[in-house]
Amino acid sequence: MLILASQSIARRAMLEAAGVAFTAEGAGVDEDAAKQAMLAQGLSGRDIADALAELKAVKVSQRHPGALVLGSDSTVVTADNIVLDKPGTREEAERQLRGLAGTTHHLHSGAVVAQNGMPIWRHVDTATLTMRPFSDAFLQSYLDQEWPEISGCVGGCRLEGLGVQLFSRIDGSHFTILGLPLLALLDWLRVRGELLA
Repeated sequence: MLILASQSIARRAMLEAAGVAFTAEGAGVDEDAAKQAMLAQGLSGRDIADALAELKAVKVSQRHPGALVLGSDSTVVTADNIVLDKPGTREEAERQLRGLAGTTHHLHSGAVVAQNGMPIWRHVDTATLTMRPFSDAFLQSYLDQEWPEISGCVGGCRLEGLGVQLFSRIDGSHFTILGLPLLALLDWLRVRGELLA
């Protein structure tokens, strides 16, 4: 049995759809403080996704000896190499989306499995997304329909919803974009014998 160190609806839905038996438990990590400390140390967006995934997995793993605990996190890095945060307000979501419009950015999704307080597997996958230029009318309509649901989405978009209309090109795994490098995780679980090969 796997423990997902997250209450993310998208990550839970992916594991459920893939037939993975799991329970979910919030890690109770101050992600914002940890992320700010990592940015201050000069970590890249890719490394921040990996480190936050490990932080969550290890913390929950310490509470459940012997269990396999999955932590995951995603970061969005703009063309100007700025690591974005989840938008706290509609205005911040609007600023992020205006900044991403007409540019290509990278989304990094990291996954770490910990056991007995130690990471035993990790994987980071990257998707490249090109956001189309869009009108102010489209942006306001989008925010009217998607706020506040997108407040938990870095970059202010949910690809599984109306957010797909923001993009002109996407290169990478759909699962990675939703927040979990699922195919790599499933391969590892099969190798371990946790899933049928």
